[in-house]
Amino acid sequence: MSASATRAGTLYLVDASMYVFRAWHSMPNEFHDADGWPTNAVHGFARFLLELIDRERPQHIAIAFDEALDSCFRNELYPAYKANRESAPEELKRQFVHCKALCVALGLPVLSHGQYEADDLIGSAVHAARGNGFRSVIVSADKDLSQLLGDHDEQWDFARGQRWGAAGVPERHGVQARQIADYLALTGDAVDNIPGVPGIGAKTAAALLAHFDTLDALLARVEEVPYLRLRGAASAAAKLRQHREQALLCRQLTTIALDAPLGDISLHFARGNGDGAGLGALCEAVRFGPMTRRRLYQSAGLDFAASQSPA
Repeated sequence: MSASATRAGTLYLVDASMYVFRAWHSMPNEFHDADGWPTNAVHGFARFLLELIDRERPQHIAIAFDEALDSCFRNELYPAYKANRESAPEELKRQFVHCKALCVALGLPVLSHGQYEADDLIGSAVHAARGNGFRSVIVSADKDLSQLLGDHDEQWDFARGQRWGAAGVPERHGVQARQIADYLALTGDAVDNIPGVPGIGAKTAAALLAHFDTLDALLARVEEVPYLRLRGAASAAAKLRQHREQALLCRQLTTIALDAPLGDISLHFARGNGDGAGLGALCEAVRFGPMTRRRLYQSAGLDFAASQSPA
């Protein structure tokens, strides 16, 4: 790893939604705020943040939240994008607000935007940070994010304790990191309701990209496909011709943006000071226990004992 590529250090970029949803589904529904609303996701997310901070002691970090749930630029390109997903229940939406407030109170920079998804904010941060000498560690298990990995970056599936760089992507997904968007444009992505090219499965897509390298080259040289030593090659060529425009549209949907507005890089990525008043109010609102409160104050560099003293 060259000194020039890491002169500024490591930037941790957290896909918040993944860990909030994980907590929502895994934490027992026994935590409630003063109004009776559930707070299990907030408690689980707080534990995740504390463990991450305790283990890594990040000096540069950003937590990316999804606000563009139905207003993302991809919905304008393809209205059916993510139309298969049910809206988050009100009980969970309220907890996302608390989770974002928790990050702010801990001095953790937050990224969110009404037209860009968390993936795009992470991608834009990786791109901007790389130009400023940072390597990035993307804290998420989402396969889409592997397309962002450069030579010095890592992706970290925190829950499983697995970390990999660009060199580890082929073993996990069958294609190079830089081919992930093209690969998903061919196979589709049922999770995001992206159709891909009908009849082109994972093995065929990986074989085609291994030969042609990019979707653009594949479509430009589609007449070569029937002559490949590939099962169903002639049929694949016909499908690619028939669905050429759809494949290109899907590539627009699967490509993570690198130009989402982030504001001042130095302000966004440097971990800030904790907000004692904000943290205290949040602890009261979601009814964190004394042990969690103490850990949160310590993590934020705040005096827990002083916060307990009567005014």
